[in-house]
Amino acid sequence: MSDHRDSASGEVAGEFRSRGRREGRIAPESAEGPRRGLSEPPTSPDAHSALAFSAAAGTHRLSADEALTLLRDGDILTLGVAASAMRDRLHPEREATFIVDRNVNYTNICVSGCRFCAFYRDASDPDAYVLPPDELYAKVEETLALEGTAILLQGGMHPDLGVEWYEGMLRELKARYRIHVHGFGPPEVVHIAKVSGISTREVLTRLRDAGLDSLPGGGAEILVDRVRSHVSPKKATSDQWLDVMREAHALGMSTTATMMFGGTETLAERVQHMVRVREVQDEAVANGNVGFRAFIPWSFQPGNTELEGEQGGSAASGWEYLRTLAVSRLFLDNVSNIQASWVTQGPKIGQVALCYGANDMGSTMIEENVVAAAGTRFMLARDELVRLIADAGLTPVQRDTLYREVRRF
Repeated sequence: MSDHRDSASGEVAGEFRSRGRREGRIAPESAEGPRRGLSEPPTSPDAHSALAFSAAAGTHRLSADEALTLLRDGDILTLGVAASAMRDRLHPEREATFIVDRNVNYTNICVSGCRFCAFYRDASDPDAYVLPPDELYAKVEETLALEGTAILLQGGMHPDLGVEWYEGMLRELKARYRIHVHGFGPPEVVHIAKVSGISTREVLTRLRDAGLDSLPGGGAEILVDRVRSHVSPKKATSDQWLDVMREAHALGMSTTATMMFGGTETLAERVQHMVRVREVQDEAVANGNVGFRAFIPWSFQPGNTELEGEQGGSAASGWEYLRTLAVSRLFLDNVSNIQASWVTQGPKIGQVALCYGANDMGSTMIEENVVAAAGTRFMLARDELVRLIADAGLTPVQRDTLYREVRRF
């Protein structure tokens, strides 16, 4: 893996007006103020530590080069302590949140053909499907019976389903059930717009009006087109992904951002992904919008995919995951919540992630199919998530998709 450096763009300096509680925005005090702290990437362990803790304290905003240095050379224990300090500054209540919801994949038919995906099927495959309404409703009813508050609707890029089909599904769901619908990542929105012959903004507006409550950050992978052209050449470009999120923010929609790392990207490209997320979040905050409520980095699972041979069959280690998670927390100073990915790393590393900057354990995953198709299957009951959080010394809090408290344990 090569380590060329990317320069930072869109730097915004200044301290915070707010501690950025989990439901609120985090906004720089000024885009014009002097940038404080080290101006060049440090070269010694002591300098690495000083840089990490200045970022944690909010007295210095990391550049891309500095983030790359920490990602490549920073001491992993120091990164964990610094990222935890930043989490505690932003979330002094010493809580960790989670949500009870369900991933519903409404179709596995997809024309994207992503090389990292083991879930998609061609329309002619015998196990290809579009989920019948009755099965969808049964999944929603089971979710509600388990005290779930939301469903995550995601699917393949079906060649024939236009915006009217999605509007009908949403309207029927909302007419039947009181449940939050978090659905359709930017690549799906781009594809629906193409099939329907309309703009992505019109797709978002129509889906929102039909009952879509918020937008997930799926399909981000790495927001560098060199990487995307290799792993998902038919999917939305990085600019298209970011533009859909800008449009969603302008429409007042809540979103999240993800990063799938440990594939074929360089460390510098991993950092550049964070840079682009931070830039869009700066724009959202400047315009008075919440923007990205959370950032969710997760490690690529190579099993049963076209990229398995290139990866040697192994996913990113727990060590690499925790290092990336900590740097994400330190770099994304304007995103309130960082989510642990126990779904890809397992419950034990997920628990340790709470000591590496994460303040949220994500979903109980009543159902998950995409990661499972790659051979990684972890499921946790609510009581087990509560135990993992409590054993880490934090108060477990069940939340909804908008990070509002549902129940305290």
